[in-house]
Parts: sequence; C-alpha cells; structure tokens
Amino acid sequence: MAQKRCRSRGEGMIRRRGHLFQAILYAGIDPVTGKQLYLRESATTEAEAKRILKKFVAQVAAQRHTTTRATLRTTIEAWLDTHELEETTRATYLGYATKHIYPVVGDQPLGKLATFALERFYAELRRCSERCDGRPFVEHRVEGRSHECREVRHKRPPGRPPAGGYPPHDCVEKGCTVVECRQHVCTPLAAATVRKIHFIIRAALTAAERWGWISSNPAELAKIPRAPAPDPDPPTTAEAAALVAAAWEEDFAWGTLVWVAMVTGLRRAELLALRWTDADLDSGTLIIRRNHVRVTGKNIEKDTKTHRSRRIAVDEATVEVLRDHWARFEERCRSIGVPPAASAYLFSYSPTSDRPCDPSGISHRYGRMCARLGIESHLHALRHYSATELLSAGVDLRAVAGRLGHGGGGATTLRVYAAWVGEGDKRAAEILGSRMQRPT
Repeated sequence: MAQKRCRSRGEGMIRRRGHLFQAILYAGIDPVTGKQLYLRESATTEAEAKRILKKFVAQVAAQRHTTTRATLRTTIEAWLDTHELEETTRATYLGYATKHIYPVVGDQPLGKLATFALERFYAELRRCSERCDGRPFVEHRVEGRSHECREVRHKRPPGRPPAGGYPPHDCVEKGCTVVECRQHVCTPLAAATVRKIHFIIRAALTAAERWGWISSNPAELAKIPRAPAPDPDPPTTAEAAALVAAAWEEDFAWGTLVWVAMVTGLRRAELLALRWTDADLDSGTLIIRRNHVRVTGKNIEKDTKTHRSRRIAVDEATVEVLRDHWARFEERCRSIGVPPAASAYLFSYSPTSDRPCDPSGISHRYGRMCARLGIESHLHALRHYSATELLSAGVDLRAVAGRLGHGGGGATTLRVYAAWVGEGDKRAAEILGSRMQRPT
C-alpha cells in the first residue's frame, strides 16, 4: 500500500514509508513562519498509525497541539523583543542565552522540548559550565586558526626594532610573560546562575503558551537547583579601617568615595550617579534618585532598583568630608577657568566632573587595593559592612532597610542579614533580662 488518503483534509492521511507507517494531519498555518503546519509521527503498524492520527485529530479539534515549528531561540528572541525590560537586564538575559542556551537547546522545536531535556541541561551546567561531560581537552586561547599553544611575549623597548634585530636578553630579568593553552578544568555553573537561565526559558515558554504557540509549558515542571542562602561577608572593623586609610593615602577623591560607600551602604550604581544637587550638606542628607550603569559600551542612567527615590542622613564627619571634596572640586574648576556646576557628579575623573566614573574601573581599582593589603573583599562588601554594623548596634531593621533601599518593609534585609539580626535580638534579650529581678 503506497498511501491511504482520508476523505477530507481535516481527517489527515496515513502513508507507507519503507517499513513504517506515517500519520499526517494538516494543522493550519504556522503563526511564526506563515507556512502550512502538519503534524507527523511514524509507527511500525498501520493500526498504531491510525491511533496516532486519531490522537492528532482530537488535539487539533481541542487546540492542544503545537501551532508552530518555531525553535526555542526564536521564542526567546520574540520574548526579549516584546517584554518590557531594563537595558541592563536585557543585556544580561541575552548574554546567558547566547553563551549557554542557544548552543545546546536553542534549535530545539517547541513541540519537542521536554521537561527531562531541560533538567538534563541544568544538571550538565551544574557539573561543568562547558558541558564537557568529563572528557579532557585543551582550552585553546585562539579559536578557529592554527597557533602555537605556548607563546613567549617578550618585553620590547618602545619604537621600531633596530636594524640587526633585538639583542638577546634575560626573560626573567625583563619580565617577559609566557602565555600557553591549558588543559580544561571543570568549573560548575553556580546554582544562582542556573536558576536565572531557567527563568529565561520558563518566561519565554510562558509567553509562547500565552501566544498559542504551545499548549503547555514544559519548564513549569522542571526541577531546578535550590536557591543558595545569602552569605554576606563584610570586612571586619580592622579591615575596614585599613581600607579607608589606604584609600586616603592614594588620593583624596578615592578616599572620599570609599568613605561614602562605607558609611552609606549605597550600591555602586547609586554611588556613581550622585550629583551635587543630591547632597544637602546643610541638613546632612543625601537623596538617592538614580542609578548609573554601563551597558554594551553605553552610559545609562535609570531609576533606582526599587524605582523610588529615598533620603538618607549622613553624620557630621561625612558632611565635613563632602565639604572638603566640594572645595577641591571648586579649586580644580577655577584652575581651568570653568565655573563649578551644581549638577556635576560627586565622583568623576573628569576635571569638570561632567561625567561619572566608569563602574568597572571603580571595582577593579578597589580590588587592586584589597589585593595590595592582603584583604579578600570586593566593593559590594562595603554595603554589607554598613548593614551589619548598624544591625549589630541594635538599629531598627526597618531603618536599616530604608537606608539600603530594600523593598518589602525589611523582608529582604532580614533574609540577607538574618545572622546579624539574631545578634541584635540576643542583645535585646540581655537588656530585658538585666532589668528583671529573679525571685529568691
């Protein structure tokens, strides 16, 4: 039997292909490609193919079939184009999709994407971010062309080489570096990163389900890694003092930045977005209105993380530090014949402070300072230091949450800094116990 046609297009057909029987049913027009969509599945017997065809007819009648052959890559791209996202969030999602999702499951049709495939994908990422599956290989520095795996980069004097070539030299004395390809070492992807990747896939498939492209979302049932417990690691009091002293020794502007970051607990983006119009030194307050970030080579100013501005108080010492910072800014402007602008940024490498510092440059400079002092820390740890010091001193949780810009009325603060809240609770218990007289 070559093929057996049904009476109408809506009833489909069964055709013989070698030793198999294929059930085919027309399912309408693909909303993505605009082409005709057919449901196909093969079976070993004609009776089984008839059962499959009957299932197809029921699915199309109930609209429970996949209405497109679009891939997961197409779906994620459509979701990113239509979903309202911050530029920084969009760039982050696109980076995860390009590096991790597209090479593995990006070309998978939506109708064939199963929950098991997603869970296996997440498990592979948790074992190794390169999905090496335990196979050793060499991580080449240069992809796509031949090269020497071990290369000596000699220190050469500036200018053109002499006529007879460079004279021989001692590589150790000159500080020449050796760059070579190395054996791959498995680096598991963090649980938090895998959860973000899952969120991208789940959100895109939820949109596809809403658009009618698929009948159900396989990512809804996929098991993902457990969210890691927050573990802030602030510098100790001695380390904080050493960091501030080292920052002041470098230069006054850098010392002011580290000081303000430590006493306010501001996020890096909030700190760099501060302008002099946001600093009311007479009343001792700072107004946090915006964030400054750099995305794909562009400087962007946007709302705060909670999309609300806030006022925080600063102490007299910090007010004096900021007054000295303003005096140096005024003197610098006078030296180049430009009046100081009130809209200038507090922290800038520009003589007129008309543009903020580069966020990555600030983090790298802080990291180098920590490495020089032998302290394992990062810039965001200053925010942790501010929060933990306040909570340990018994400051109200809601007041700390307000200074940090946490939403949820302190729920985020409590979740992240639970250990230090517990210390404050212990101190409260000791205060109450000391005021009571034990009966004899």
